[in-house]
Amino acid sequence: MQLTPTQQLTFGWSALAALLALALWLLGPVLMPFVVGAVLAYALHPLVQRLRAWGLPLVLAVLLTEVLLICLIVALVMLVVPILAHELPRMRAELPGLIDALRQRLTPWLAQWGVNIPLDWAALRQMAAEALNLSLQDGLAQALASLRIGGSVALAVLGNLVLIPVVLFYLLLDWQRFVRHIETLVPLPLRGDYDSFVQEADAVLGQYLRGQFSVMAVLALYYSLALAAFGLDLAVPIGVFTGLAMFVPYLGFGLGLLLAALAAILSMPVGEAVLCVAVVYGFGQLLESFFLTPRLVGERIGLNPLMVIFALLTFGQLFGFVGVLVALPLAAVLLVGVRRLRARYQASRLYTGH
Repeated sequence: MQLTPTQQLTFGWSALAALLALALWLLGPVLMPFVVGAVLAYALHPLVQRLRAWGLPLVLAVLLTEVLLICLIVALVMLVVPILAHELPRMRAELPGLIDALRQRLTPWLAQWGVNIPLDWAALRQMAAEALNLSLQDGLAQALASLRIGGSVALAVLGNLVLIPVVLFYLLLDWQRFVRHIETLVPLPLRGDYDSFVQEADAVLGQYLRGQFSVMAVLALYYSLALAAFGLDLAVPIGVFTGLAMFVPYLGFGLGLLLAALAAILSMPVGEAVLCVAVVYGFGQLLESFFLTPRLVGERIGLNPLMVIFALLTFGQLFGFVGVLVALPLAAVLLVGVRRLRARYQASRLYTGH
């Protein structure tokens, strides 16, 4: 039976997707630096093109892009480190007192309603103290022991940290040639369908990423200013971390809320802490859900938060960390494919009846 060009394209893409899935499953650790480099190259290629339009040579534009990326990663790490270094020792010192205060307030309040929860508060205090009693020296000792036990894992991590920038450099340098080489593998009768499919998938993913980055930037500014207005310690690091963590819907908001609640409880009375966190994060969630996301991301893209979470969890479960990296690009491609299949089904005789 002779296949139509559309059927040939569908069969070819299905076979290619199956081969890629098999490769990711079998060679995930080996492919990890190359997948990371490819994802970063896709995201950073427009910046390289913008720098070239300003008159910079290609090599210089690629180097400048990589330097900016490394500086951004270092800045993000330096935002998180002060939170851990500042809050964990304070938590270790003040958590037993907070547990006592909770007992003194909670027990009479529950007694008014006839509720009696038999909690061993002394054991709870001891458990919390033991959990937080890990000193910096102990932590370094355990880390060194882990490195000795899993030396190959540590070497693999260090090797990837060195290899990823190298892979990214060469991919950015030859990105257009790489794309043209893939296009030459597509049969000429199928080139029109291929071009329109790739352009639509790129538009979906690009618009989602641009909109999501805009939402993250606005929320990072909002949370930093709002927490600072309440006088919270480390307002800027926590606010920026919350905004940037919103890239993973709901999970990022939860982590930021937890960090802010912890910092607020350790730096102000409990009532003020609850008010601060409730007002700032409650209004922030309303701002993100009803204004920023509809306007900057847009429902017409189709990559709604639940689809993003499902894609991240599914690909992460199937392919590990590499799956998380390719989840959004593959979700965009699958979304475009589903849209086209639905459009053809609705235009077929099976749907219309004639």
